[in-house]
Amino acid sequence: MDLQNKVAVVTGGAQGLGKAFVEILLKKGSNVAFIDVNEPLGKELKAALAEEYGADRVEFYVADVSSKEEFTGVFQKIVDKFGHIDIMYNNAGVVNENDWEKTIAINMVGLVRGTYLALKYMKNNPDRKGAIINISSTAGLWFVPTAPIYTATKYAVVGFSRAIAAVAMNSNLELRINILCPGMVKTNLLSSNNIEDHFGQFSHIAGLKDMVLERNSFVTADDVAEASLILLTDESKNGEILKIDSHGIEFISLPEPSAMRK
Repeated sequence: MDLQNKVAVVTGGAQGLGKAFVEILLKKGSNVAFIDVNEPLGKELKAALAEEYGADRVEFYVADVSSKEEFTGVFQKIVDKFGHIDIMYNNAGVVNENDWEKTIAINMVGLVRGTYLALKYMKNNPDRKGAIINISSTAGLWFVPTAPIYTATKYAVVGFSRAIAAVAMNSNLELRINILCPGMVKTNLLSSNNIEDHFGQFSHIAGLKDMVLERNSFVTADDVAEASLILLTDESKNGEILKIDSHGIEFISLPEPSAMRK
């Protein structure tokens, strides 16, 4: 896929990993609509990006992806403004073992809704093409003992995305769904002074604070964003799992149902 003049949507786009996705897509020539619950940060980023890339190429929308009404309404606004959607990054996510219902609502329910909304509108694209990247984590390939709910949601992202990608592959449309699994990313999401907020009853586990402070094992948001472009530009990729961590980039193979094996 050529990214020039494509229309991309990024959830959780006002900061951290989402911000890196927004910026690299703009650099590659796409128009970008990003969604976030943090209105002040979103407006600040939109103003800065509009000055650099042009106000007509970037738009910010306030919405909670766990809210059906807000997310659906914003999606329609994006289509009304840009005409269609070519690319979707389902990136919004939290680590909150205290409020596990919220973690599931954002990390899984919001991602499923974002995928279905994107597919709904991509079916009407003139070239009948579209690419969705669902953000999981290396926690969705192994597990994080201090974050069982977060781990469960990221496993769910992998399973859901692989299944829906197989459905898309068997349609008459060129709609692709892939999974990006970053390791620990160097953002402000986790810091030594908010560990209990994220991990709750598991925050006392020995070595957790040292792990958070050990930034040498982290990857940067820019590195993850750059790696994600492989899943957009290579149109042979569908249902793929791309892992990126401090050891490098690797496609991960998981067992397939016997009926799907060639």
